[in-house]
Amino acid sequence: MEERPIPYEGTAPPTRRTPPPDPEASPDAAFLTRRRFPGLANQIKHARRFVERLLDTCPELTTATLLTSELATNALTHSASGAAGGKFEITVHQAPGWARVEVRDLGSAEQPRAQHSDPYDTSEHGRGLDLVEALAAKWGTEPRRDGLGRMVWFELVWDGDKPIV
Repeated sequence: MEERPIPYEGTAPPTRRTPPPDPEASPDAAFLTRRRFPGLANQIKHARRFVERLLDTCPELTTATLLTSELATNALTHSASGAAGGKFEITVHQAPGWARVEVRDLGSAEQPRAQHSDPYDTSEHGRGLDLVEALAAKWGTEPRRDGLGRMVWFELVWDGDKPIV
């Protein structure tokens, strides 16, 4: 499990630790960090902590960790990532006033979609993407560029002009 902070617009190869940008040199710099997790249910808490650590000064931190938990849980429950030897990956993009969290999984035959459940329905499952749809500024799903699964993502926005890195 390796974290790789990567300058979002840079062309340098990924490194284990890239120092945060100099705020005076590039106040609008965007960065991303990614981490791969084994496809085990006990890794959901580690995925949440990963996002918490990266977005610790974000006013939308609670929302970011909740939605990360939902997407990571879906990756394990509804894709090959939850099978023996499976894995999932989380990428966090950061810029002033904005964050995007992507969860890449190993795919399945079904496309993720919100269920638009009845608010009075008391069943235990089926509300994760409804939460994502309700709380995120934007969200979506797309096939991974490498053809090995899919990516589900959400974006959060807030007022603020300071980088959160």
